[in-house]
Amino acid sequence: MKTSAPDAKRRKAAVVPRQRGLVVAAYGRRYRIELPDGLLLDCVTRGKTRDVACGDRVLIGATGPGQGVIEETEPRSSLFYRSDPYRQKFFAANVTQIIVVIAPVPSVHRELLDRCLVAAEHEGIAALIALNKQDLPGHGAASAALADYRALGYRVVSLSAKQDVSVLRAFLQGHVSVLVGQSGMGKSTIVNRLVPDAAARVGALSEALDAGRHTTTHAELYHLEPGADVIDSPGMQEFGLNHIEPRDIAAGYVEFRPLLGLCRFRDCLHLQEPGCEITAACAAGRVRGQRVESYRRLVDERLKQAKLTAY
Repeated sequence: MKTSAPDAKRRKAAVVPRQRGLVVAAYGRRYRIELPDGLLLDCVTRGKTRDVACGDRVLIGATGPGQGVIEETEPRSSLFYRSDPYRQKFFAANVTQIIVVIAPVPSVHRELLDRCLVAAEHEGIAALIALNKQDLPGHGAASAALADYRALGYRVVSLSAKQDVSVLRAFLQGHVSVLVGQSGMGKSTIVNRLVPDAAARVGALSEALDAGRHTTTHAELYHLEPGADVIDSPGMQEFGLNHIEPRDIAAGYVEFRPLLGLCRFRDCLHLQEPGCEITAACAAGRVRGQRVESYRRLVDERLKQAKLTAY
């Protein structure tokens, strides 16, 4: 049977090899992909899938000049995200470090910080706490509030992004880092200091994607130098952990780990059960009450969510 000319063209297009690329910007269902030679393509996913994150390594097929479609996401080494019972919000994939940016103003949101750290621990990602705006009067009190986290082994660095970010640069080498935190903490200022052309790149990306310029709506990856990449992410006001089972949350609190498995009951959730080692350690002052209460609120939230989704 004779093959028509349109069929031959389609068949020829189908055998074009897929290319590997890196997702350097995630903007809704549209993505900017960087090819190994540095060329950038604007890509979409097939169908309605949004299971792609900034930092993902993907296989793409070209669909036109400067455009393509994401065919496949390669296996990830990590995925940092938040979730509620109905949706997930990806921050970044294949990261080796999260940097939680906080500041004296707005005041330190300890529970949000705890949730970010639990998510990082769950994924096996190193965490750094960056206390920005050290030039503000409330910096001393904010730094003192982080003493508990220093005692737990978390790294804490103070800086004023408007003045100097060199102290932060020392923590970036050898890492793919993602900046996370509430809106207004100065993440964008940090990125603009680390990457002088960041604002121009965001504007160009928004124009290319016809999405309007809004630096808090998308994640973008920047190459700082060989061996150091940083991903800026949208600001957040809450951090759900619906993807972590209630029984697994305690392991995200590093000071609880030596006590796990020692409770009277094997299925102890460390709430109000008798013979709970974490409750006993809290009463004895060996673990901080604020962290125990933070943990219990999180577990209680997850148990309520589980009941809602069961019906």
